[in-house]
Amino acid sequence: MTMLQDRAARQSPARPSMSGRQKLVLVLLLGSQFMLAIDFSILNVALPVIGDGLGFKLANLQWIATAFALCAAGFTLLFGRVADLFGRRRLFLAGMALLGLSSLAGGLAVNPTMLLVARVAQGLATAMVTPAGLALLTTSFSEGPLRDRALGLNGALMSAGFTTGAILGGLLTDMLSWRWAFFINVPIAAAALAAAPALIAESRPATHTRMDLPGAVSVTGGLLALVYGLTNAAEHGWVDPMTLGSLVVAVLLLVAFWFVEKRAAAPLVPLSVLKRSTVSWGNLAGLIAFLTETSLVFLLTLYLQTVLGYSALATGLAFGVLGLGTVVGGVVAPRILARSDFRTVLTAGFGIQAAATASLFLLGDDRSSLALLLVATFVGGFGNMLAIVGFMVAATSGLPDSEQGLATGLATMTQQLGITMGIPIMSAIATAGMSGGGSVLDGVNAAILVNAALVLAGGVLTWIFLRRQANLPT
Repeated sequence: MTMLQDRAARQSPARPSMSGRQKLVLVLLLGSQFMLAIDFSILNVALPVIGDGLGFKLANLQWIATAFALCAAGFTLLFGRVADLFGRRRLFLAGMALLGLSSLAGGLAVNPTMLLVARVAQGLATAMVTPAGLALLTTSFSEGPLRDRALGLNGALMSAGFTTGAILGGLLTDMLSWRWAFFINVPIAAAALAAAPALIAESRPATHTRMDLPGAVSVTGGLLALVYGLTNAAEHGWVDPMTLGSLVVAVLLLVAFWFVEKRAAAPLVPLSVLKRSTVSWGNLAGLIAFLTETSLVFLLTLYLQTVLGYSALATGLAFGVLGLGTVVGGVVAPRILARSDFRTVLTAGFGIQAAATASLFLLGDDRSSLALLLVATFVGGFGNMLAIVGFMVAATSGLPDSEQGLATGLATMTQQLGITMGIPIMSAIATAGMSGGGSVLDGVNAAILVNAALVLAGGVLTWIFLRRQANLPT
């Protein structure tokens, strides 16, 4: 097909429609991903209450979040490949069962140990369900407009889930108990377990392939060390011995993983996949998109509560505007993709996000700045979601169904690493801006400028290198 024919096909008014079964599959998988996104943030506002209720020491309170993040990010690539090799529906169901049981255990916890074990299990369940669910989503819809629409809705609901989690966590904790932040998962997981076998067909290769154990051990260990080092940096600083030691171990293990994969007969991650421009540059774009937007929420939380004096609940409600922007972006992105391509959507999204983020440098120390913040976060959330949908389409395009678990595992790993990396990096920049007598607003402004610069650089790099590598052999 020529370029003109391809453009004409994309601009055709005829849009393929989903079957009734596909709509049910979409509701099931998107609902599951939305629930997992809520889990990332639902406990944040409840941490002090949980600590008081179960007797956590203040220094150990962060482990409620860290235990989850370590497993969710560290094991996602491994489970993405396991889904390809042994069955995506099977892994999805196993993960949902584990999520329901661990959420029940977390809600019934009577001491810190029981709660942390439940959080580890929730993290493992998330690492199982997220790549398996995304792979089922991409293989349920053929590459093109239907898949783009499904990924756009998925991105919108995931982003909305992070915002909803913060608001829902506050409401449940204030009105009922922090335990309902766990219990709410149980009926949803049960419903998914009941519906999935009838709606979703199993997908796994006809021939059995041996698992690359050396690759699995090295990459999982490397990711665990990386996430721990980044999390520790947020708590204790970048020069803390545990931070530096963990990051060094992470680098060594990930380098070892690269050499293991070069020699493996059946590699966990074929290097030919990593060398594809859509996978490598698409995932880099995704890393920047998640790193910048999640860390911007942290910076603006600091601004709203410390500089302007708003409550935690008011701050959460203010971010509802950002969530609305991401939902609009997720709905609009597939329509733009139908007339363009993922490289254009990525760079346009980054451009919009960078401009909106840079405008936040104008925030002042009085509440009249709230209007600017709300407009900028809505526009920035819209642009960020364009970039996220473009990233998901790029990272999963051009690969056979047999490698969709790997592709979605890489994309999920990218997402979770971006979420983990953003806060310690921007926190360090903000702290540096406050040094030498600078105010909190000075620190936030410095970090906002760096954040905007990162977004702009992501857009430029994506445009240049996806274009230059698009015609290279893969």
